[in-house]
Amino acid sequence: MRTALIAGAVMVVLPLMAPPAGAVELPRGIAQLYSSVSILPPTARTMTVCYGFVCRRRAALDFGAADRGALTRILAAGRSSPVAERRAVQNAVVWFDRRMGPLIGTDKRVARADFRSGSDRANYDCWDTTRNVTRLLLVLRQWGLLRHHDVGEPRYRGNVLKMQTPHNTAVLVEKATGANWVVDMWTRAYAQAPEVMPAAQWAQGN
Repeated sequence: MRTALIAGAVMVVLPLMAPPAGAVELPRGIAQLYSSVSILPPTARTMTVCYGFVCRRRAALDFGAADRGALTRILAAGRSSPVAERRAVQNAVVWFDRRMGPLIGTDKRVARADFRSGSDRANYDCWDTTRNVTRLLLVLRQWGLLRHHDVGEPRYRGNVLKMQTPHNTAVLVEKATGANWVVDMWTRAYAQAPEVMPAAQWAQGN
């Protein structure tokens, strides 16, 4: 494994290996997000952050006491209802964006970034955001901070006949109803709240 310290974040190239002790147990669809790019699933202490399009660049986010305290406070605001918890998850994703942006250069990222954006170094594509948001949700679940939702398998859309480009996103599953809600960071620029909407509505968009 090769590592390099950059502005407080550890850049890593991780080989495919067995999950370490304490790793989150994942359903097949989520596990494939990580095995397909040869990175480990998150644990309660650390997660790999993908950027640079399809995880070509990566950094380790090691959660310190301050990080855990901040996320605990953010999610506490959502304990009253599923709607409130989804708002809290949006704020947690904004926290993640601000936490990593200055370290890896994604504080310059734009909404809907792809190869036409001209700078993979400073951007996430939708594969990166799907992996990152799903990882963050798994960590929140492992910490016991998700009361009203579980972490769902990623959703995909894309129909060339309808001029709909391929796209994927992270998903929350509301425990009381089984409803799927997407948490789509890719359609928003740096430090903007991700889109949260019913998966069926998201599937009809572009």
